[in-house]
Amino acid sequence: MKKITLLLAFVAVGIFANAQAKKQLSFGIIGVAYEIPVAPAITIAPTAFTDFDLNHLTLGVKANYYFDDLIGLPSEWDVYGGANAGFGMAISNGYSSDLNIGLQIGGRWFWNDKS
Repeated sequence: MKKITLLLAFVAVGIFANAQAKKQLSFGIIGVAYEIPVAPAITIAPTAFTDFDLNHLTLGVKANYYFDDLIGLPSEWDVYGGANAGFGMAISNGYSSDLNIGLQIGGRWFWNDKS
């Protein structure tokens, strides 16, 4: 039952976030982030993700800086780096919790105008 509730929560976040047209919703294999621009090259994003067994849920926030203009990349490319913090909760083996912090780097390539 907890796993079904977790999956429904991800779907609900996706439906709510898609109602906001100018923001960016990112789905991964086991997580979702809703990126909100706060400056031309900076975004913040509430996040939710789990593990492959769906027995641990982490809710948090991440911030990214986009290096595109700084290093002169064409508009089809995004290269970013940032930090994240979240609160993790076990949902199937008791109710333990912990603080999660980390760094991320990434990039993407837009191959058409609709991306």
